[in-house]
Amino acid sequence: MSASMKQANSQHAVLITGASSGIGLALAMQYVAEGYQVFACGRNAQRLNTIKGATPLVFDINDKHQIEQAAEQLTHHLQQDNLTLKMVILNAGSCEYINNPVQFDGALFERVIQTNVISMGYCLEHFLPLIAVNGRVGLMSSSATYLPFPKAEAYGASKAAVNYLASSLRLDLKAHGIGVSVICPGFVKTPLTDKNDFAMPMQISAEKAATAIMHGMQTGNSEIHFPKRFTYLLKLMSCLPSVVINNMLTPKADKA
Repeated sequence: MSASMKQANSQHAVLITGASSGIGLALAMQYVAEGYQVFACGRNAQRLNTIKGATPLVFDINDKHQIEQAAEQLTHHLQQDNLTLKMVILNAGSCEYINNPVQFDGALFERVIQTNVISMGYCLEHFLPLIAVNGRVGLMSSSATYLPFPKAEAYGASKAAVNYLASSLRLDLKAHGIGVSVICPGFVKTPLTDKNDFAMPMQISAEKAATAIMHGMQTGNSEIHFPKRFTYLLKLMSCLPSVVINNMLTPKADKA
């Protein structure tokens, strides 16, 4: 990027939750490199402080009072430095699996819904009013919403909720000049996915994921999905009859 374009971005701010690792960290670093004023959010102050050029906002997305305090800090920074908040990317989230469907873990289900959906609502409550006209909000979902997957009852349900939230919010925010993008990654190498004990085809790096998200946000895409070969395959499979999908994706019983 040219020096003049970086200078033009210097008064534009981007807020990113979950910026201490994975996709959020890669996003924060790339936006800093493009000249934006980045507000990197997360619980780990030590990690956030390592992002050179970014302003850390330390808070737990599952604590609505901390979110409110972070919004007050953000407002102060924007006013003090005469910044325009152009983008908010609500990237933070969690993933836990239901290992025994018969002994359904309700507490696990609640944790995932709380982190991936309810906390997003509180972030929207406090950060949306700060976004400038012609700004954009990005909501992190998943390509897992295209098909039902075993053990993903909690994670998939939470991300399906994010998809609907984004679709409805997009309609209502259009009159206010704010765009909404839903972000549906495939498998991305992050500390979260490193815990998975199953094959993750076409996995990409967090840096490539961040590049795709930045491009989608910049061009105003309603849905940002990647890597395309993988996500289009899932979309194509979702058009199959449900009986075929169920037969393909139902776990095979262990042989005695």
